[in-house]
Amino acid sequence: MKKQYIEDDVYTALQNRLHFLFNEFENIYISFSGGKDSGLLLNLVLDFKRKFYPDKVIGVFHQDFEAQYTLTSEYIERTFESIKNEVEPYWVCLPMATRTALSSYQMYWYPWDDTKKDIWVRNMPQKDYVIHLNNNPITTYRYKMHQEDLAKQFARWYRLSHNNKKTVCLLGMRADESLQRYSGFLNKKYGYKGECWISKQFKDVWCASPLYDWSHNDVWHANYLFNYDYNKLYDLYYKAGLKVSQMRVASPFNDYSKDALNLYRVIDPEVWTKLIGRVKGANFACIYGKTKAMGYRNISLPKGHTWKSYTRFLLDTLPIRLRYNYAKKFNTSIHFWHEVGGGLDEEVIQELEEHGYNIQRNGISNYTLNKKSRIIFKGNIPDDTDDIKSSKDIPSWKRMCYCILKNDHICRFMGFGLTREQQRRIDRIKRKYESIEEIKL
Repeated sequence: MKKQYIEDDVYTALQNRLHFLFNEFENIYISFSGGKDSGLLLNLVLDFKRKFYPDKVIGVFHQDFEAQYTLTSEYIERTFESIKNEVEPYWVCLPMATRTALSSYQMYWYPWDDTKKDIWVRNMPQKDYVIHLNNNPITTYRYKMHQEDLAKQFARWYRLSHNNKKTVCLLGMRADESLQRYSGFLNKKYGYKGECWISKQFKDVWCASPLYDWSHNDVWHANYLFNYDYNKLYDLYYKAGLKVSQMRVASPFNDYSKDALNLYRVIDPEVWTKLIGRVKGANFACIYGKTKAMGYRNISLPKGHTWKSYTRFLLDTLPIRLRYNYAKKFNTSIHFWHEVGGGLDEEVIQELEEHGYNIQRNGISNYTLNKKSRIIFKGNIPDDTDDIKSSKDIPSWKRMCYCILKNDHICRFMGFGLTREQQRRIDRIKRKYESIEEIKL
């Protein structure tokens, strides 16, 4: 590769990483979403394999979420057809539980639900390598399992079906996409041989992100220089004036895409008419996605309510399952801020004290990089913290209320991820399969 073609540091680093991966792992497959990053990674890895490891067999895994732009479907099919004879293609169209942020009554919707074929957004792809309920070799699949579990269990099955050898899944994740991903790469606790861009999933199953230090400019620069095919949806996004951070190829019903639902109506009206009949709340989110109705703008508190009473009122309007989900997270947060405490900057602590909040220092927080003081609230959790300039990390009933209004079932707005119960369930599955593998060995 000539130096003037692309920034030498990221391209050379990628080549070195691929050599490392191809030497370290017997089984390699690429997770291809149809987006710009995974598409570029697929092309770069195939070029690398053709040049240095022509006899190496690699897989390509695509997890299909049914509801997507026509241009995305066309790009995925075009890509699989062009590479099907030199890779192991796995185009997965199985029913799976996928989170939706459009409805107060649905936490999940189910792509490729075999009980709702009449309202599928698009027809099942008709290719021999498409995996569906009637053509499913993935023995680790469970009917309507969570989408994250499906991706992980495919990795486990891929290893078992390929001589049970050490396996790595290549991802097109990049650190500059979000602070969460950036911090994830900084955590080297589960890295592979000191490499922060490789993380362990299961026994002898790893995930690697060899493009982790590439910028979006690097991605498009490489596509141009090597004349790679890409999802032409990005051209329409660009013409529509979207920022790079808004150009996402993901399920239209999740937390990150709901604000852009209106683009479907403009760009792909035929698909749009099917979307509004597929998941409850799609049309409402399209119309009101950037308004107070979806918790996007500043919400006015109804007359006669505090944020605490309004939150409780909203909880009473929800189905039991969702009410329990929110209540459990809210109680966990309240207990945490009363008994353990969160790490806050000294400026924020001083401001809280100046405004008369009943707080107390409780040691040093282990969850912060710069060893912030851990603060607990001795009195009630504040109704709101509008009088505090930096209130992003401070608990309040207003933040809890926003989670309900945003249909934020995970409560990311309050800093939550998976619950302990969900994590324990995943850990039980891991232990179960690892014990089965030990018996087999």
